[in-house]
Amino acid sequence: MNFLKTISVATIVVAASTVSAFAEGDAVKGANQAKKCGACHSFDKPLKKVGPYMLGVVGRKVGSVEGFKYSTDLVKMGEEGKVWDEVLLDQYLENPKKIAPKGTMSFGGIKKPEDRADLIAYLKSIVAPAP
Repeated sequence: MNFLKTISVATIVVAASTVSAFAEGDAVKGANQAKKCGACHSFDKPLKKVGPYMLGVVGRKVGSVEGFKYSTDLVKMGEEGKVWDEVLLDQYLENPKKIAPKGTMSFGGIKKPEDRADLIAYLKSIVAPAP
């Protein structure tokens, strides 16, 4: 019985440390990370470029920017109710093709966890456009 309690406590500790890693991201540093993405994504206005705009992406349903043509992978994720939360964004930003193998994003990913945390902190700081 103590073994199971130990495993449960360890699981909670790992989960808590993962969540806190996102909270520790630096939005200012994340804005610098976002510059690599600026050729394809808009971060300051609801402008569709090669990729959809990033305003309000955190909490937005995957594949839901109206009028943007998403890959079948991202459309399916949206139909399944997936939302761009911190965990999914972290996974996607690390390796987009792992999450959406048929996706059109040619970016290879951000390998350093702290860089992804910073970018996610920045993405959380930019609000969705008014309807």
